[in-house]
Amino acid sequence: MRTGTTIALLAIMAAPASAHDGHAHSGSFPWTIDPWIVVPLGLSAALYACGSLRFRPRSLESRRSFVQRLVTFWTGWFILTGALVSPLHWLGQQLFSFHMVEHELVMAISAPLIVLSRPSAMLLWGLPKIVRRQTGQALASNAMRSAWNCLSNGTVATLLHGVTIWAWHAPILFDATIDSPPLHRLQHLSFFASAVLFWWSVIWKKNRGLAAWHVFLTMLHMSILGALITLAPRVLYGVQTRASETWGLSPLEDQQMAGLVMWVPAGIIYAIAALTLTALWISDSGKGGAGGTHIVAP
Repeated sequence: MRTGTTIALLAIMAAPASAHDGHAHSGSFPWTIDPWIVVPLGLSAALYACGSLRFRPRSLESRRSFVQRLVTFWTGWFILTGALVSPLHWLGQQLFSFHMVEHELVMAISAPLIVLSRPSAMLLWGLPKIVRRQTGQALASNAMRSAWNCLSNGTVATLLHGVTIWAWHAPILFDATIDSPPLHRLQHLSFFASAVLFWWSVIWKKNRGLAAWHVFLTMLHMSILGALITLAPRVLYGVQTRASETWGLSPLEDQQMAGLVMWVPAGIIYAIAALTLTALWISDSGKGGAGGTHIVAP
């Protein structure tokens, strides 16, 4: 990768309103006010805020632990909102590299934070009483429990997440999302939903050693996909990179930087998660808990 490519990316981030070769970019970047995105985000925020107020008196957690859950959820929620609603989303339609940043924020940062906050109880308590009871009964049914246990199984969740990532990054399908808002919404929804399933299976399942293995596999195949995109000798995503020249990049450079985003920064996040789970597994093994095997000196 040429040094000039990196310099170009930094220039874009530092001065996105600059002109290049006579192409002037607007000094104001539009926010994405799509009801299909804004309404679910707003509804989830309202339910969580209301539910946390109702649930707090009934919670046996310490104040510190409860506040940590709140901070974790809202951090993940704001990152998700920023990725889908802020000008980053609009920039992602202009440049492949920013589109990849958007996807990694959704899958590798927002999703695990929201999962880590265990928001289900708060969201449930945010519903009206009658609806809450009916929803709780539906979620507690044998059919729902069986479906959830199947989907949140480590192997199933990892496969679903992997297939979702590779399928949507097929050039013909990825390019189709640029000019089709419904398809673009479906892409983001499937990325987020599969990521939530994946992170729930690795964070809250008891066997942390197996969870670390699933995270490592995900890091490996995402790095391979990122490397393939980065090292491709020609432009694979013609529609996604068609506006790159107005931003000072060739289509191939834009594609290379997008691949690097998936290959390096995202890979580091998954590697840190895998190492953390491995460390917890080793610690638990010494104690004989949380899926570990008790190690006894001979």
